[in-house]
Amino acid sequence: MSTPITWFEIGSDRPAEAEKFYGDLFGWTFEEQGAPGGSYRQTTAGGEQGIGGAIRGTDGTSPTYAIFYAEVADVAETCRRAEAAGGKVVVPLRTTPSGLSLAHLVDPSGNRFGVFTPPSAG
Repeated sequence: MSTPITWFEIGSDRPAEAEKFYGDLFGWTFEEQGAPGGSYRQTTAGGEQGIGGAIRGTDGTSPTYAIFYAEVADVAETCRRAEAAGGKVVVPLRTTPSGLSLAHLVDPSGNRFGVFTPPSAG
């Protein structure tokens, strides 16, 4: 039996900027759930097919963190849009022998994440 990933969390000392970046890039919407003085912005992200997650505001003394992969229709176009929104590509687009395309990026807070397109069925 394996354990599925069912949640992700992004730590950022600039949660509003992270919310805007991921909202603009992937269309995610967030709802603030944190107590006064502590930001915790939840999203359902992938809807019925994906997992939920959140952006946790950090106080600037804790490191930022994240790692997740978002399935996208076009990795190259997503990388272009991410760079236009202030992100950076740190592992350029590559395609595996099986046909999986992927890239690693960092958001404006410095959190690393990946995007991929699965191999075409055929």
